[in-house]
Amino acid sequence: MAKTSKLAFPNVSGKVFHSSNINIGKGIASSRKSRRRRILLPLHRSQEDKVQRLINFLQPGTYIRPHKHPGKHDVESIIVMRGSIQFIIFDDIGFIENHFTLQAGTDESLIDIEPGVWHSFIVLEKDTVIFEVKKGPYNSLTDKEFAFWSPVEYTDEASKWVESMEKMNE
Repeated sequence: MAKTSKLAFPNVSGKVFHSSNINIGKGIASSRKSRRRRILLPLHRSQEDKVQRLINFLQPGTYIRPHKHPGKHDVESIIVMRGSIQFIIFDDIGFIENHFTLQAGTDESLIDIEPGVWHSFIVLEKDTVIFEVKKGPYNSLTDKEFAFWSPVEYTDEASKWVESMEKMNE
């Protein structure tokens, strides 16, 4: 099966979006084909919206490069809709300060972080789906700051990093 480099679906349209087996299934299928092992479905109607809402379809092995949201009001909330993730908080030089297993359908399915918190996560289950909310409008130049101590995406070092983080769950 050929891998795709598509990062996201087009933003949804209309006044109401309702999740269904069809659009969740389509997102999961696309994440399985993705080179990144994930794909986004933007629920906000425009990149200019003041609140960005996203469904992120994820497969184990995807690399979420450690980053922080540097803006004064750049909070982020994540709820796991299906599957599970290991959410990791780092200090300024890359040491793990804390980690949380977030599991769909449990009391431990939500995390909310303030601006300036270095974080990442690893996917623990196939076909994991999360819902994210963060401040808009989206600007790729200011949305996040990647940690200088973290590997660049699509490198051998990034794959090794994911493997090392997965070991904390063994």
